[in-house]
Formats: sequence, structure tokens, C-alpha cells
Amino acid sequence: MDRLYLMTVFVAVAEEQSFAAGARRLGMSPPAVTRAIAALEERLGVKLLTRTTRYVRVTDAGQRYLEDARRIILDVDEADESAAGINAQPRGYLAMTAPVTFGRMFVIPAIVDYLQQYPEMEVSAVLLDRVVNLLEEGLDVGVRVGELPDSSMKAIRVGTMRRVVCASPAYLAQHGTPNKPSDLANHIVVATTALSQLTEWKFAQGLAVKVKPRLTTTTVDSVIQAVIQGMGVTRLMSYQIAPYQTLGQLQAVLSEFEPESMPIHVIHREGRYASAKVRSFVDFMVARLRLQNQ
Repeated sequence: MDRLYLMTVFVAVAEEQSFAAGARRLGMSPPAVTRAIAALEERLGVKLLTRTTRYVRVTDAGQRYLEDARRIILDVDEADESAAGINAQPRGYLAMTAPVTFGRMFVIPAIVDYLQQYPEMEVSAVLLDRVVNLLEEGLDVGVRVGELPDSSMKAIRVGTMRRVVCASPAYLAQHGTPNKPSDLANHIVVATTALSQLTEWKFAQGLAVKVKPRLTTTTVDSVIQAVIQGMGVTRLMSYQIAPYQTLGQLQAVLSEFEPESMPIHVIHREGRYASAKVRSFVDFMVARLRLQNQ
């Protein structure tokens, strides 16, 4: 069997963690997928996948082969698109990731407009409040809020966001408004595990305050709801609380002590060629986010 074909089948099964789901993804029959995996393992002389009662898992050798296979398939796809011409109409499937609230507010509306402009494209948006490794999770593009670690990813800066301490007007009327970071010791703190700095909040001028949240939740939306109800003080990204500030439900405090703004980047895996679908999506997203975060 063709080696690239076998790699493609293996990647689908490994990512779906299922022979049946991999077959559905490729539009193949399960027996054909099973034969392809068996042929690949026989060719390589190693076991790539192990089956349990519920899942299919990659072996250690399979994990290394999966990373290489993804890279090879990506290079082949990009070579084909490059040969077809730099102005080729984007088509095919693209997967991207962004933080949950930022994605809901800014990324999803942009994706809808992108898909309306390019009817032959399909986009899967993975919205998560954690750093996602694009290569390991088979994603093409990501939107990141915060400083970027050194990596081989291509990063394009599209704006900045601030970290804002806030509370409801009713809470501040009852408990008083903190005038300096150390005043937070006298206030109830609400926090989310979706963001870092749960126990220490850093401010400008080198100031830092240890906080002990009385309420901790797993999502930003639930923190906002609790704070609007007067539970206490929290610190979130400026875009996350902006709609509630406009409605008068949340009020920013300690603004003069805000730390340096955090950058927003669009990142993508940069191969030897410029994939038409990735290039068009990144260009579209960069233009939209820069316009919205001026």
C-alpha cells in the first residue's frame, strides 16, 4: 500500500483514539482501516497502537511516528497547495484554538465571516482556557493572550489586553473600595483556575499581594456571575469584563496599579510552504483582531 496513505490512516485512528471513528473521518470502512494499520505495523516492524476495551492508544514508538507522520502529511499538503498556485482558492479543513471568552466574543464572529467568504473551507474551533500545543493536538492556528514561550511557531501580534481588578458597585458600597493592592487583604477574593496567579497578584511598581480566594471556580463566566452578585473582588482580562462594565454591573478598581498589558498573538505552524488555507485564515484573523483591539 502507498506509504502516505498508510500514514494518513494511522494519524486519523491515533487522533480519534478509535478505528471506527478514524474510518468515519476518512470515509472508509472499518475493515479497510484495520488492514491499513496492520500493513503499516508489518512494514515498520513495530507496534504503533494498542487496544483497550474503550480506546485505542498509541505506543511509545507510535507517538514518535505520529509526530513525524503529521509533519510529513502537512508538508505534502502544503507542497500540493503551493504547486496549485499562490492565488488558489482556500479549501479543506482547518483547526484552530482560542481562549473561551475571547473566542466567543471575537474569534467565532470572525470565523463566521471567513466561512461566508470562503465556502469551500471547514473550520473547527477549540475554545479552551489553557495553553494548547498546536503540534501535539493537530491544530493549525491559535490565538494566545499573554507572553509567548520560545518556539518554532510563527507569531503575529494583533493587540494587547489588561488585567483588571473589579467588583460589583453593591459590593464596593458595602465593603469599601481598595485604594492600594495591600487593601485586598481586607476583601473577599473570587478566582478561577482557568487563569494563572491564583494565589499571588502582581501589580505595577513591583508590588505583589498574596490572596486566598474564598470562592474558586473552573470558568471565567462563573466568576463573573458570582462577582456581579456581590460575592467579592476578582481579577480578569479587560475584554472579559468589558460588557459588564458597560452595563454598570462591574466596576474596575486599583487601575493606577495595573501591571503591564499582555500581548495577543495569532500563532501558526510555519512549514516550508505557505498553505493557502492557513495563509488566508491567518491574514483574515489578524486583520479582524487588529481592528477590534486598536
